[in-house]
Amino acid sequence: MFELAIIGAWAEFALRWLHVITAIAWIGSSFYFIALDLGLRKAPDLPEGAHGEEWQVHGGGFYHIRKYLVAPEQMPEHLTWFKWESYATWLSGFALMAVIYYLGAEFYLIDPTVRDLSVWQAVAISVGSLVIGWLAYDWICKSRFGDDNTRLMIALYIILIGISWFYTQVFSGRAALLHLGAFTATIMSANVFLIIIPNQKIVVADLIAGRKPDPKYGKIAKQRSTHNNYLTLPVIFLMLSNHYPLAFASEWNWLIAALVFLMGVTIRHWFNSRHARSGNPHWTWAITALIFIVIMWLSVAPMQRDDPALSSLPPTFARFSEAPQFDDVHSVVQGRCSMCHAEEPLWPGLNWAPRGVVLETEAQIARAAQTIYLQAGASHAMPPANLAWMEEDERALIRDWYRTATGS
Repeated sequence: MFELAIIGAWAEFALRWLHVITAIAWIGSSFYFIALDLGLRKAPDLPEGAHGEEWQVHGGGFYHIRKYLVAPEQMPEHLTWFKWESYATWLSGFALMAVIYYLGAEFYLIDPTVRDLSVWQAVAISVGSLVIGWLAYDWICKSRFGDDNTRLMIALYIILIGISWFYTQVFSGRAALLHLGAFTATIMSANVFLIIIPNQKIVVADLIAGRKPDPKYGKIAKQRSTHNNYLTLPVIFLMLSNHYPLAFASEWNWLIAALVFLMGVTIRHWFNSRHARSGNPHWTWAITALIFIVIMWLSVAPMQRDDPALSSLPPTFARFSEAPQFDDVHSVVQGRCSMCHAEEPLWPGLNWAPRGVVLETEAQIARAAQTIYLQAGASHAMPPANLAWMEEDERALIRDWYRTATGS
């Protein structure tokens, strides 16, 4: 009853749901504390060591919040730590990436027309880039070069552009943008796990021991928190990009990703300025709109890539083309699906294939076997509203073809 493909699809759904939930919690708390920090005001009755205070109203009550720049004189009895949201977001995100891009590497991660990698090579590059990326970022931040925040941010942006280009040279377009998001999110979560929280624990330990905490730990944590603040919005865009072929299926996808980071800066600058009550820089929205228009233009630049020939399909997909039902399935897909899933869709109003899935050649159909099975065989998700009038015996044929090829 529960085949591997069905279990895998629901496992992906569950992980995606968990990832979204934890990401909302992390981003929500991060945005709140950034806004709170920027909105703090001086008051004549602030206790010693307090940097500022804020009055807020929510849920029918008033909140009086004070921030100590280093630490209060004594350790408070109750202390809430904001860390598990970050950890859970990264862990669920990495698990989701493993389920989709590692277990489905030959379909989602590897594009032979970009780089003909084996599965283990692609996975090694993926994991290795995340680890090396964090180590390099952390080293730069801790070096003397990192003492100047403006200089550091410019250097990090240049590095992100380079990483964006690198990913597009080794992975499929979909995987490249997703990995740039994962690369950035790894830095953000590692900032929390390896820098911010450990530094806060040092301050807490000093308070418990009766020592005066060193303000440098708070300064370092503040620097990493600021980085996270400006990286959040680009990461969200990159994580959503795999649903939009115009973002990832362009030969300029690496430049699109680079411009997304600039939009993150302009949008956050507007919000941060508003929270700090230091002005209302509407010009940032004009720049954001201009950057977005440039992205739209880049997305329609012609691509010069050919699909791999059927003879070059990896063994994992070759078994689908060699199954006895393949010729009939090929005819069904071309008749019921290819009017939309084509390089130049024939369906009125469609200018590109939905989600970038093209199903015109035998090779393309073989590579998309599991997606076709889940969308049109095991369920009635495709064609949408059954506009192409796919018959039940055709869906049964797709099911038999997939099960024969997989031995399930």
